[in-house]
Amino acid sequence: MWKIGVVGAGYWSEKHLKAWLRIEGAEIAGICDLDRSKLVRKAETYGISMDSRYASLDEMLAGADVDVIDIITAPDTHLELVRTAAAAGKHIMCQKPFARSLEEAQEMVEICEAAGVRLMVTENWRWMAPFQEIRKLLDRGAAGRLHTIRYIHTDYYSPRFAPENVLPQPFFREMPRMLFYEMGVHWYDTWRFLFGDPKRLYAETQKFSPHIAGEDAGFVTLGYDGCIGLMDMSWATRRDLPGPLEHPVLPNHLEQMIIEGDRATLKLYGNGTITMVDNKGMETTVSANNGLDFEESHYRLQSHFIHCLDTGEAFQTSGRDNLKTLELVFGTYRSAAEHQVIHFGD
Repeated sequence: MWKIGVVGAGYWSEKHLKAWLRIEGAEIAGICDLDRSKLVRKAETYGISMDSRYASLDEMLAGADVDVIDIITAPDTHLELVRTAAAAGKHIMCQKPFARSLEEAQEMVEICEAAGVRLMVTENWRWMAPFQEIRKLLDRGAAGRLHTIRYIHTDYYSPRFAPENVLPQPFFREMPRMLFYEMGVHWYDTWRFLFGDPKRLYAETQKFSPHIAGEDAGFVTLGYDGCIGLMDMSWATRRDLPGPLEHPVLPNHLEQMIIEGDRATLKLYGNGTITMVDNKGMETTVSANNGLDFEESHYRLQSHFIHCLDTGEAFQTSGRDNLKTLELVFGTYRSAAEHQVIHFGD
């Protein structure tokens, strides 16, 4: 039985807590948060006893019997929390974005390797149903040799960030790097999961909403030998609105993908349907009802984490692997600022 110590009782912690309660071989042995009201609210909701609630990681390490630290806090806290957990000999699952810089990420990886503890980044996007299904299709060669890939994300979210509107994550307004940092780690990790590591990248980004500091839209081209890809990502588009906008202001992320190969074209529609178009032009449904299942993706991810602890297998999104994802994220900003192609692996 792996005993889990949860750090952070904020907005996204409920996805982690619900998953831990379902996974055999894991139990929540402690939870901590500097904000007492958040701590009590989450602990009472998920049945975590009074004597398993702590104000800080140091307090939890001193008072609880835990094997794993699950960090669900903002990136600026990660380095010190990872350092503390590793020094205590605890395995670590750390929320994305993993780090504020490549240097900081590298430092955390090296800290854990030196301490002999295992480190995985909580990257759940690849574990969502549509991308798991697409991976199965690609693995069996359904599309054949790939030549073009289009990945499209739409939402009309950031233009509604006016100060009077309550947001689930209000810090988005002040982030100097927003879309391709906060969400780009998801997209690039999923891209790498499906298509491997690109050799080059070129990006253009834009800021449309007057209520944010960072960017909320952009195009990124990703190049391989014999294949090119395009990311078309926006939190400021009305393109795929499901209907009239409502309050409170919540995200309505829709994702589409078009994968062209010499055997077939695979299409992921915004409603989660996956189809295949053959060389005769016939389009058939391969899989339906593949929505962005956030809670189930966390169950799959956290089950993978426990499985790898049990077996010694490598984490799909280890800290060291995530360095490659962050190279793409920070490469996006460098390319957009300098108007140049960024090359990888040279």
